[in-house]
Amino acid sequence: MDSFKIKGPSKISGTVEISGSKNAALPIMVATIARPGIYEIFNVPNLRDTRTMIKLIEIIGGIISSSNNTLKIDTRSCNNPNAPYDLVKTMRASFYVLGPLLSRFQKASVSLPGGCAWGPRPVDFHLKAFEQMGADVILKNGYIQATGKLSGADIIFKVSSVGATGNVLMGCFNLNSQLRIKNAAMEPEITDLCHFLVKMGLKIDGIGTKKLTIYPNDSKSSINIKHRIIPDRIEAGTFIAASVITKSQLTLKNVIISDIKKVLDSFIDIGLKILESTQTTITIDFTGKIKKLNITTDVFPGFPTDMQPQLTSVMCLANGESIMEDTIYHDRFSHIPELIRMGANIKLDKNVVTINGVNKLKAADVMCTDLRAGAALILAALASEGTTNVSRVYHVDRGYENFESKLRSLGVEICRISS
Repeated sequence: MDSFKIKGPSKISGTVEISGSKNAALPIMVATIARPGIYEIFNVPNLRDTRTMIKLIEIIGGIISSSNNTLKIDTRSCNNPNAPYDLVKTMRASFYVLGPLLSRFQKASVSLPGGCAWGPRPVDFHLKAFEQMGADVILKNGYIQATGKLSGADIIFKVSSVGATGNVLMGCFNLNSQLRIKNAAMEPEITDLCHFLVKMGLKIDGIGTKKLTIYPNDSKSSINIKHRIIPDRIEAGTFIAASVITKSQLTLKNVIISDIKKVLDSFIDIGLKILESTQTTITIDFTGKIKKLNITTDVFPGFPTDMQPQLTSVMCLANGESIMEDTIYHDRFSHIPELIRMGANIKLDKNVVTINGVNKLKAADVMCTDLRAGAALILAALASEGTTNVSRVYHVDRGYENFESKLRSLGVEICRISS
């Protein structure tokens, strides 16, 4: 397994271009199955997860070519409504295939998902929604087997779910009656998916709100469309955290400021300065001491749970006591023991982290256990004295395109060790 060797403490400078959003690209890629056609999708990050999704679409019958972060996907010959365990076990987003398969073929066999190693993230919301839409759903030998033509319904999610909202939306082709979703996810990735589905022929009211209405449609004919994936707001937030933890000036290109507003505001609260900002570019700087902060994660437009580990690393060096509560995933704290190994003063009580800032962190051998925990450990390594070895970086490869080369271009002494 590959590892990173990082020499700290680092000072960074320069410009970094933010890649396309993995969490937007994956559902948009799989949505192409729902309606036969030729699709050209731009700004797709070249990641382990996107490559896995390509394999899954090809198994279903799609034909895909890739060049310079552009995918050309031909789904006219898709004929296999089965998603095998070998692929789905490696990536939770593979479960997104259920909606498109049901929509197009009225049947699907999809293995229960895998992905990050932390905590149960049940797919109950997905399955109950499809049952409300008329599907017969059973679990057999580790596979979800669903059959039936989907119809309109009133779907009410008790808890806002990005995955369930996206999956239901992708099952809405060929509806014969109106479908309404209440408490829909409002994350930018869902908005991007909605815009793509509209290009595919869906009529959706309420895009960007908690109430979505999808109207009856007939989407069997072949189409030819193009779409550009939005920038990755979590990657942008991670590089903002890098600016703060290294007390450095940095320019980020290819960002949507409105998508990262809560993250920006939180870092401004601890001392970040914005030197220049346009609609797609921002220059930031940090000097002085990191201020303490109390923050709670929430669904969009709140502070994202996907930035909780990275902000935790930053707050390890804050002046005073900070409190971080994760209300989305109550057990997303596998990075805490590793940060403690690096000298952090952290106490964990259920889903609340109390962080007493220290003057410095020290290098250590640490291990990634999931994607964002890995990013948090790399950030901590940037501010640590000595050489930190971060193992199992395949987790990081799932969600950050060319992460080490981007860091290296900013002045970080980082190298990948293959084993």
